[in-house]
Amino acid sequence: PLIYLDNTKNKSKLGANAILGTSLACTRAGAICYHYPLYQYLTRLTRPQPEVFDLPVPFMNVINGGIHAGFTLDIQEFMIIPMGASSFKEALRWGSEIFHTLDKILKEKGHIANIGDEGGYTPKFKQNEQALAVISEAVTKTGLEPGKDVFLGLDVAASEFYSDGKYHLKIEKKSFSSDQMIDYLRGLSEKYPIYSIEDGLADDDWAGWTKLTQQLGTKIKIVGDDLFATNIEKLNRGVENQAANAVIIKPNQVGTLSETIKTTKLAEKSGYTNIISHRSGETEDTF
Repeated sequence: PLIYLDNTKNKSKLGANAILGTSLACTRAGAICYHYPLYQYLTRLTRPQPEVFDLPVPFMNVINGGIHAGFTLDIQEFMIIPMGASSFKEALRWGSEIFHTLDKILKEKGHIANIGDEGGYTPKFKQNEQALAVISEAVTKTGLEPGKDVFLGLDVAASEFYSDGKYHLKIEKKSFSSDQMIDYLRGLSEKYPIYSIEDGLADDDWAGWTKLTQQLGTKIKIVGDDLFATNIEKLNRGVENQAANAVIIKPNQVGTLSETIKTTKLAEKSGYTNIISHRSGETEDTF
């Protein structure tokens, strides 16, 4: 295997891009050999005899901030999550309708609806909370109920504004300690129907992650992306420290599909929810 041929911790000899490309190509070849669609082949790699193939609930990023939008907002992603939809088709339709309703509302409020790197709008609000408020308004005006039909999700990407042991929110003009940042996120979750908070704290604030999970994890998905980087060793540390209860899965972070699958299996075994990333700037190709 290429992992052993490379034989470095970070795949520096052959390069993660080359190894991953080969890994994905071999997976496609395997699916063709067994005459399976790729999704069935992947499922059979993780579950020997799957009976049902479920489509995932989409997390749709409708307002961009952080590095994806020139820091017009501190929080990087504001997402809608159509948990109440009866099918993926309906969930996608709801997302499209909410997105276009949001466009109208932003224009009515005098905000230029520019588009960020992630495809969401990039309004210049004075507070991060305003994004949650306007999305909730769009959900309601679409004829859906926030907290029943559609929930909200955040990718805080807190490492981007963390330095010297503090979280510096430029839009809010505030600097928070780890405990204060947790209180800030709790306040948002008490006011809005938030289903998931991704990277709510910096990736090296392990003590804070444990506190965040203890305080909000019974009601909300506390999601680690930068925290785990699809790395099984980091996820093991998270399990041991009871940090987070969900993990973002990105094959390019770890470099092979086999290692990615091992991470998803550990997450599932440990009671963590696997959330498969669409990858920023990705094409419509399956991989």
